Amino acid sequence: MTSITKAKNLSGKVVLVRVDFNVPIKKKKVLDDTRLVASLPTIQYLMEKGAKVVLMTHIGRPDGKIVASLKVDPVVERLSELLKKKVKKLETKNLKLSDAQKLSLLKDIEKLRPGQVAMMENVRFSKDEEKDTGTLSQELAALADLFVLEGFAVAHRASASVSGIPKYIKGYAGLLLTKEIQGLMKVLSSPKTPFVAVLGGAKIETKIPVMKNLVEKADAVLIGGGIVNTYLLAKGYKIGDSLADKAFQVDAITYCKRKNVIKPLDVVVGTKDGKKVRVVKIKKTPHDVCKKGEGIFDVGPETLRLYATHIKNAKTLVWNGAMGYFEQKPYDVGTLTVARLVASRSKGQAFGVIGGGETLQAMDMVGMTDDVDLVSTGGGAMLEFLAGDTLPGIHSLEI
Repeated sequence: MTSITKAKNLSGKVVLVRVDFNVPIKKKKVLDDTRLVASLPTIQYLMEKGAKVVLMTHIGRPDGKIVASLKVDPVVERLSELLKKKVKKLETKNLKLSDAQKLSLLKDIEKLRPGQVAMMENVRFSKDEEKDTGTLSQELAALADLFVLEGFAVAHRASASVSGIPKYIKGYAGLLLTKEIQGLMKVLSSPKTPFVAVLGGAKIETKIPVMKNLVEKADAVLIGGGIVNTYLLAKGYKIGDSLADKAFQVDAITYCKRKNVIKPLDVVVGTKDGKKVRVVKIKKTPHDVCKKGEGIFDVGPETLRLYATHIKNAKTLVWNGAMGYFEQKPYDVGTLTVARLVASRSKGQAFGVIGGGETLQAMDMVGMTDDVDLVSTGGGAMLEFLAGDTLPGIHSLEI
């Protein structure tokens, strides 16, 4: 990929930037501006170089229809505050533009001053966005001189505004995308050892491909969440109401039997409301872990002590996925303990990388996000990258 910093003579050029500003909005206000802040360096760089900056994002899943609550206006307002400069909203309706509307949009873009920032309407208001159908990517490319992919979180999407536009105009990597790729490449290509990965969460189908790749590279893979439950189920343990995926039982056994995959010694079981809780040791032979009405909702204290020894010795750390149902006390202990351990070891003793919505939420809960070397903005994209998959957005930028 070519970084946008390598592009020359940007002054006066129209630069179309695909950001990921898919942020929570309530009562026409942005509730969390983390993703906006993460992209400020790229936007400010282009402003300083005198480019006419046109931003594109999606918000939610409008499925090709105009949804009033998913319009970009609150994002435009918050971004203007962050940049301390008014961001212009470009009226693009549902991006199915007539010739007259295209001409009007082009004129609006031409009127932008060098260094000015504008934003188009939610790109998913177009039914052609998500699967890059029709002529949308071509029409978007016709609006600009060059393209920048900034949002790593959408790099795994083969969408018109992600991998489609660079088919028609030169594409560059934004500063955030470059930072994330470099950080993840450091983990995959040249990790300092011991390399420790922590994998959990509820979506087993996204974690199994990552396990397949990381068990060949990591010195230890510490597991929690649905992966553990699925493994125990496959081995014949009675796990009650625990979250598991029967479709991945064979995969769970295949990868979890590896010596470098470290499994829980004990688990916290109880009712979903957290009112009845107990710790159960996992014996070598299958047994009843849960009684009727119980499920596995966290890893136990012995497991945390074991996991702590691995994390405290790590030189490279990757964490994606909660250890259990951390949204409900007292099942938050495992996840928040791992968060503190990973953050405490990062930025110095180890190179630490975290990603995924619940992982970032847990790190925010312990107030240690700034202590981690790389906080990936892309949960799904990070997992696919770590699984060794080719990401369409990144592939489209390759020279």
